[in-house]
Order: sequence, then structure tokens, then C-alpha cells
Amino acid sequence: MITSSDSRPQDAPANAAAREPGTLLRRAAVTAQPALAVWAGAALLQFLMVWWLHSRPSGWLYSVLTPWDNQWYVQIAEQGYPHTFAYDGSGLLAGNNLAFFPLYPLLIRAVHAVTGLDAATASIAVAWLASAAAAVVVHRLGVQLFGPRTALVLLVLVFTQPMAITLWIGYSESLFLALAAGCLLAARREAWLTAGGCALLAGLTRSTGTAVALALALAAVLAMWQQRRIGGRAVAGVVVGALGVPVYLLWVGLRVGSIGAWLTIQREGWHTAWDWGDATWHFLTSTLQRGSDWVPVATAVLLLGLAAACATAVLQRPWPPLAAYGLLVFALTVGQTNYYHSKLRLLVPALLTLVPLARSFGRAQPRAAVPALTAFSLFGTWFGAYMLTDWVYAI
Repeated sequence: MITSSDSRPQDAPANAAAREPGTLLRRAAVTAQPALAVWAGAALLQFLMVWWLHSRPSGWLYSVLTPWDNQWYVQIAEQGYPHTFAYDGSGLLAGNNLAFFPLYPLLIRAVHAVTGLDAATASIAVAWLASAAAAVVVHRLGVQLFGPRTALVLLVLVFTQPMAITLWIGYSESLFLALAAGCLLAARREAWLTAGGCALLAGLTRSTGTAVALALALAAVLAMWQQRRIGGRAVAGVVVGALGVPVYLLWVGLRVGSIGAWLTIQREGWHTAWDWGDATWHFLTSTLQRGSDWVPVATAVLLLGLAAACATAVLQRPWPPLAAYGLLVFALTVGQTNYYHSKLRLLVPALLTLVPLARSFGRAQPRAAVPALTAFSLFGTWFGAYMLTDWVYAI
């Protein structure tokens, strides 16, 4: 006769084997396969679109992967940050690379040091690695919140949405998405210190890290309210997660000698300042009333569609931290005076805007969902490729 005490030693080796690093890595690899398959397929489709649209036969891929702001990131990785404001030839304040947060350039420098790749190529490598990581984490978050089928659809939508091409170029969007989704996933699992670390790093990647930190704070408050106790790890995670953006802004202010230096650089270099959405409203009304070029009109229509998607998602009552994160990213994007043609790019990591479609396609029969998802993917990848090759100001 075998007693319960006799059975424990027999179970222990199996449990120990399940926790071995090799076993854990194999399980992680199997779990990541669907996400990486979608990521690879989306990348192939996206760059087939770019190849089809690009007018320059030689060097087209490299030029597409390192546009515009990539030079700032590379400059930081190679030379670091300046100690002063920058001025143009007329003596007026201009933008400089202090406008760009430090984590992505630091990773570029690290990859350059380890591999010997030039900084521009290293920036592409970092972006692609972060993009793949984002695919895995977004998929796991979707499984936690919506189930496996809707999670897979959500992943397809994220990586084929208009301007999703940003997730493969030498910009910080893919890194930010990976960290934001990682924070939300860790918070969902109540791994508070991991969530706080992700939020901290997100805040050192982009200014919209404030949305990640606030979403984490909401998740912690909800968890502590349900458990009727204050959790030390949750509080610590929230505190750590809130540090990223303010620490960098304070560092810039102390470095330059003006506490609001980062805001000044943003305003003078990129015409970006908080105006409660007045510039966005003016763009929408003027474009929809008398816009003649199709790019502004398409951008205006897509922005309205994303606003409607946010409202629909909130009415569907998603997990509140996801809703808070998405709404804050949307508000921070449309509430500022930055260039209208950059807004769709800045909304790529929002996630919330794609939740209603993901849920709808996830519930639909495959014979209805597949054609609709295919049409969305073809339009989204074409739009991003066009904006990056034929209308080059969107990035």
C-alpha cells in the first residue's frame, strides 16, 4: 500500500524536471512559435509591399530601414548627448538629440560593441529583435485577456495595421511596444516587480511611458482593492515604474541648466507641445472640409476611425489597465501639436484601437474572418509602405 507520504518523492523528480532551464526554454520556444510565425509572415508581406512600391533599385532596403529620426538615435549611440541647447544659423533655438530617450540608443551602442556592426545596422538589429519580442509578449497578453484565437488575430492586426512598418525600422516603437505589453502582461499575472521594471524601461524609451506607468498603477490598485490589503511588491513596482520619464526629463534639465529643457527642445525642434488637441482638431476640420491631397484626407479618416475604435473598445469593458494604457497613448498623441502625418505612427503601440476588430474577427467563422483579415493586412502593409517610399514625411 502506498501512502501519500510515499508518493511525494516520486512526484518530486517530475516537478524538478519541469523546472529545469532546458525544459523551461523548450516550453517557451513552443509557446512563442505561433507569435513568431505571424511576425515573420507580416514582415515578409510588409517588405514585399515596400519592394513593389520602391522606386530606387539599389540600396532600397537599407534606406527604408534607416529613415529620418534614425540619424538622431545613431548619433546618440556614437557620440552621446550634448550639454547645451542647439541653435540654428540665425541664433534661434533648434532641436537636438536630447529630445530622444536613452534606452534605444544604449542598446544600439551595446549591439555595436558586442558585434562590431556599425551603429546604423545595429539600430536595425535592435529594432528587429525588439519587434520579435513584442510579437511574443503581445500574443501572450492577448491569450491572457481574450483567449488564443482572438490573441492570434490581435497579433496579425498589430503587425499589419497602417504604419506597422514602424515596428521594423530603426526607431524605438518596437522596443516600446515590447516593454509596454510586457508590463501589462506581468501586471495581469501580478508579477509586480517585473511589471515595474518594464514600465521603468518603457519610460526610458519614449515619453508615452507615462501611459504604461499609470496603467500599472491602476492594475496594482485594482489588485489591492480586490485582495483588501496593500501589497509591498505592488507598491514597489508602481514606484519603480513611475520613475522612467521624470528621471530622464530631470536629467536633461540638469544637463542643460534649464528644468524645462526637454519641453523646450521638443517645441523648438519638432513643434510639439501640449494644446489639448487644438491642432489635431484644426487638422481634422480643415482637411475634411476642403482637403485636396489624399494623404491628409486618409490620415484624418483613419484618426477618426481609431477614435471610434477606442470608444468601442471601452464600451466592451476590457481589462481596465489595458483601456487606461490605450486611451492615454491616444490622448497623448492627439493632444499635442506634433506633425499630423506622424500621429498614425505614434498610435501603432496603442493596442486598444485594435481590440474591437480582434474580438469581432475572433468570434467570426473562418470563411468570413480570413478574407476580412487578409484585406485589412493588405491595406495596412500597403499604406505603411506607400507612406515610407512615395510619401516620405510620415516617418
